[in-house]
Amino acid sequence: MNTRLKDIYDKKITSTLMGKLKYKNRHQVPKLIKVVLNMGLGSDSSDSKKVKSCVEDMTMITGQKAVVTKFKKSISNFKTRKGTSAGVKVTLRSEKMYEFLDRLINIALPRIKDFRGLSPKGVDNSANFSFGIKEHIIFPEVNFDKTDKIRGMDITLVTKSDSKEATLELLKEFNFPITKTKNN
Repeated sequence: MNTRLKDIYDKKITSTLMGKLKYKNRHQVPKLIKVVLNMGLGSDSSDSKKVKSCVEDMTMITGQKAVVTKFKKSISNFKTRKGTSAGVKVTLRSEKMYEFLDRLINIALPRIKDFRGLSPKGVDNSANFSFGIKEHIIFPEVNFDKTDKIRGMDITLVTKSDSKEATLELLKEFNFPITKTKNN
């Protein structure tokens, strides 16, 4: 069974983008491959209770078990030691990815205080879109009273696209709140 957002992509968005971007084949249309969420731990990396709390929060947000990432080498200027916890990450694909995006677009992003939209400059040269969230408590799955600290997270949407413009068109069709660029 497909999720609501996947059905919209299959039935409406592909045909709309084929017309807008002048593609002849529906396999040329950009599509989402995966969503990667990353939460850095900072100075809390040495405290196992706080690491466990971050893993639980990320697991509740995404519906998939989070993985603790480790430092690969020691760097004295950053006060990091090889093998210690660096952060928490989750990679979502297929059904869980579309379920998460649906909740992100329709529930979480509108809950951000003073939110004006996402910058179109978040698209990199590989046509992937990345943005940051300052408070992970915007997700309704996280219990605000039980969180020890408000943390930020980075979200990267990995797409199969041939240009930055095509990626932005795809995200606009998914109703992502992308701001308009100002030409000076």
